[in-house]
Amino acid sequence: MHLTTLLNISLPLIQAPMAGVQNSALALEVCRAGGLGSVPCAMLSPEALRSELEIMRDSAAGPWNVNFFCHTSPQQDEQREAAWRHSLAPYYEELGLDVNDIKAGGGRRPFDAESLEILREFRPPVVSFHFGLPTPELLSQVKSWGAKVMSSATTVAEARWLEAKGADVIIAQGLEAGGHRGMFLTDDISTQIGTFALLPQIAKAVRLPVVAAGGIADATGVAAALALGAAGVQIGTAYLLCPESTTSAVHRAALQSDAVEHTVLTNVFSGRPARGMVNRIIREIGPFSSDAPAFPLAGTAVTPLRSAAEKQGTGDFSPLWSGQNARGCKTIPAYELTLELARPMRSPGTDSGYIRPAIG
Repeated sequence: MHLTTLLNISLPLIQAPMAGVQNSALALEVCRAGGLGSVPCAMLSPEALRSELEIMRDSAAGPWNVNFFCHTSPQQDEQREAAWRHSLAPYYEELGLDVNDIKAGGGRRPFDAESLEILREFRPPVVSFHFGLPTPELLSQVKSWGAKVMSSATTVAEARWLEAKGADVIIAQGLEAGGHRGMFLTDDISTQIGTFALLPQIAKAVRLPVVAAGGIADATGVAAALALGAAGVQIGTAYLLCPESTTSAVHRAALQSDAVEHTVLTNVFSGRPARGMVNRIIREIGPFSSDAPAFPLAGTAVTPLRSAAEKQGTGDFSPLWSGQNARGCKTIPAYELTLELARPMRSPGTDSGYIRPAIG
């Protein structure tokens, strides 16, 4: 079955859910253009989640997606927390903050029964997950109202696991992708490979539709992914400069500077590998720090530094998430960008008519 038929969308283009830099406003415009708009929900309170769901239900022009994380919440490790505070203490002093004021918490919740009950009221047509899938009990409830389920795979083994556990669509997340790696069967970074190496391997290994993600930022990249067997594409970084995104001023400035030419995987912002532009904190204590507490606890101590520095106009302590091909970012409305990206998917001279690439 074609991805467009499975998800009931006009274009096999998914806007990647990007926590912290977007909300329903961006997703709505992608839906209006015929793609699948996505709302990131891992950082939302129950009240905020309900509000976003109400907006999407009442205003979306077509099917839409909500995204959750499936990590296991870690236990507090006081020794590691103390080491992390010690590493960050000089920055707190420099910015006039008290390192002893750091509050416990992580800021990202895994998908749970409370999230499910809120979703049940709104019955979103597509639900996607990062870091695997929720428990079989929760997953079966999500699928009970007809929702299609997507999740990210960063290796062939993860793709096979997702197929066996009940996913409907697999997102092949290449190493180029911005934000958090979706890896969940291993912590070994050496297993992570580029999109155009990963995509055909996963497409051959599973029977499900495979969506390419990572480093795709323009119509040429879309065409290349389709030619390699992708059923569709997922694009995130290219939308970061759209007016509908909530990307911060310092993040927008960085995306329009030479900083986009150097991105790395780092754990200093959350405790888990994620790709962003190199800035001061990454250079000085990263990109990987053994002191950083487990995901998502590391972010609690970095957030006050980020807030204080951004008030001074710098992104020294900000997670400047970006894929490796950020030159595709444009300051145009998301609706226009979606249609531009989807050009290889359309029949010549029409406003619809998805062309399924020849495979094999």
